[in-house]
Amino acid sequence: MLIPTVPDRQPFHSRRMHWMNMLDLHATDRPDEIAVTTEAENISWSELHRRVQAMAADLQQNRGVQSGDRVLILALNSAEYLAAMVAINTLGAVSVPVNVRSVPRELDYFISDSGAKAIYVDAMGAQTLAGAEHKDQVQAISFVDDLPEIIAAEGRPEWLDVDEHAIAMIMYTSGTTSAPKGVMLSYMNLLSQTIPLFRTAPAPGELPEANLIVVPMFHIAGVGFLTPAFFAATRLVIAPPKVLTNISALADMLEREQITTMFLVPTIWQALCSLPGIKDRDIPLQTISWGASPASKETLQLMADTFPNATISAAFGQTEMSPVTAQLQGPDSLRKMGSIGKTIGPVAARIVDAQGNDVPQGEMGEIVYRGPGLMAGYWNKEEATEESTHDGWFHSGDMVRQDEEGYMYVVDRTKDLIISGGENISSIEVEHAVAGHPKVADASVVGAPHEKWVETPVAIVVPADPSDPPTLEEIQDYLSDKLASFKKPTRLEVVDELPRNASGKLLKHKMRAQYAAEYSTTK
Repeated sequence: MLIPTVPDRQPFHSRRMHWMNMLDLHATDRPDEIAVTTEAENISWSELHRRVQAMAADLQQNRGVQSGDRVLILALNSAEYLAAMVAINTLGAVSVPVNVRSVPRELDYFISDSGAKAIYVDAMGAQTLAGAEHKDQVQAISFVDDLPEIIAAEGRPEWLDVDEHAIAMIMYTSGTTSAPKGVMLSYMNLLSQTIPLFRTAPAPGELPEANLIVVPMFHIAGVGFLTPAFFAATRLVIAPPKVLTNISALADMLEREQITTMFLVPTIWQALCSLPGIKDRDIPLQTISWGASPASKETLQLMADTFPNATISAAFGQTEMSPVTAQLQGPDSLRKMGSIGKTIGPVAARIVDAQGNDVPQGEMGEIVYRGPGLMAGYWNKEEATEESTHDGWFHSGDMVRQDEEGYMYVVDRTKDLIISGGENISSIEVEHAVAGHPKVADASVVGAPHEKWVETPVAIVVPADPSDPPTLEEIQDYLSDKLASFKKPTRLEVVDELPRNASGKLLKHKMRAQYAAEYSTTK
């Protein structure tokens, strides 16, 4: 029997609604069905269960990981990554997926802030960990070197009943301050994401059979597709990283694996749908989703023309809400171009003014939320948690308006995030790093239009010596060990002074408007 028999607690476990319970169930009821597909192998539900159990046993018996402990994952997408997340949670421990493109200094912050006991790494993650000052504070477990032996040992952990309201995951997200905030997500938070996915699935009885995972698993958009797959017993096809730069390889995988559901950022959809001969391929996509950054009407029309039998779904939300809060589906994707749609299932939302009062329809206000997806709070940041949920509603920082049909539109982002290629970048974090350059006296960073990534960071600097201003190459070289590459400014503007108000606050809206106009036609 795959599930340990614990008479006094087993009935409670049987009612649990989390992916560990679902894995137990599928390993028993459909042991030979394929759960995960990679380029290298097909993994059945029973085999996935065996690997998870062995990894959990190693963490518990050899690494001393207990319920509530944090375990980081620094790796590219893989079957091992997925198994690691479930193994960590099997012990009631907390998985902490972090961006594999982080530099050692950023990893030091994640290790220190989370108080992690162990870290899973692949070859790429191991290189970053080697340069981290705090590497000795965690036990490294290599997917490449350690995992084969761990799985071969076929260990089993001491059984533990894990409540759905316990913390399953901490995901670090960029915000308005230089230090990322760790968003605590419970199993119930993750479960809430089954609703938006099932709403866009085909008719009952015809749920998607193959879901391609392209978005990084350290990103909430990637995690958001994993839990629903466990509940629906959907086959997860994990794409290798190369498909993001080799669109032909992506198309080959869609056809070979007969993918029915996929989420991509608009820039990748644009590239895929522009691929010669794509319409002639045998690709049975039924649901195509996009989000994380804006999509142009041209891109949406191209998606509709390329995959006419698929439902187009736009997802909007944020990590703190697990993440999806609103969707725009089907023909509305074109009819309501620019809209984020309407709130989904159990999400309650209001559009309020600065005093928390509802604004009249059509007027701009901040969208605030309630619902089962709402995070448990920010890790080690009680003040930030209270500030964002002080009146029982989560304050998103997104300024929106609602039209006469109830469709919502984002007017501005109060948190000054830059969304580049689907990645959130804190402008203040980049500002602080740029300002440290010896040739820079003052600095600001804003997002400006980019033909491929939709937005890109632009550094606006006041030089310390006007006769010897820094170059873009000098700034980028200086940031090489301070910021992940996608956060580095790709454009540089040298000015005499930065626009500020009477209190000294940067007038970022003026800079955004100026450089949006200047770069709007730049190629």
